[in-house]
Amino acid sequence: MAEIKCTELCKTYRQGEAEVRALDHVTLEIEPGSFICLSGPSGSGKTTLLNAIGGLDDLDSGEVAIDGDRVDLLGKGDLADLRLHHIGFVFQAYILIPVLSASENVEFVMQVQGVSAGERRKKAMAILKEVGLEGMEHRRPAELSGGQQQRVAVARAIVSQPKLVLADEPTANLDSTSAKQLMELFRELNEHHGVTFLISTHDERVMRYAKRLVRMQDGKVIADEDQAGSRG
Repeated sequence: MAEIKCTELCKTYRQGEAEVRALDHVTLEIEPGSFICLSGPSGSGKTTLLNAIGGLDDLDSGEVAIDGDRVDLLGKGDLADLRLHHIGFVFQAYILIPVLSASENVEFVMQVQGVSAGERRKKAMAILKEVGLEGMEHRRPAELSGGQQQRVAVARAIVSQPKLVLADEPTANLDSTSAKQLMELFRELNEHHGVTFLISTHDERVMRYAKRLVRMQDGKVIADEDQAGSRG
């Protein structure tokens, strides 16, 4: 499980002559085991906030801490180690390696981590079964549907048992059935494995699954509300 504290986060981009404040003094605390959706229109700061927490984007000012460790102060090597071992990323684009099978895509992260070949294969097969892809382990991405490819991406993100999963618009390229299945999978992983989920979305169907909904606009948090009994 992961406890996250974001304090007074600021980030500004330049677009031509214009200056865009992607994050405007954002302060947010996330308890271990949370299941949170960040909602808001495009340009509201959702993705920038995810990137800041995951150490993918530098901040102008502010602090990000995961379990007491300051992410914003880590060097490149320590950041890479944090992302490799403790954070799972799920993106709108599945970013699978086309020449590798589903199991090989899942194994790739573990190979970088130095896990033995036998252990990699065992874990990959088990996690693909858990995400509903048993029997499809040897198919390449082009032989899988969009929903199945996203499940491979999820399996890759969680196979190393990260304490935090950051998902950026994970249902954007999925039909309604695949989107529902993906969110049910996320909730199951959250409830049964204690993984903390932070999901950016502007999809109302996804928001209904959130235990807590944080709304953003113009780089600011404009609402933060618990959703008791949430489910899609």
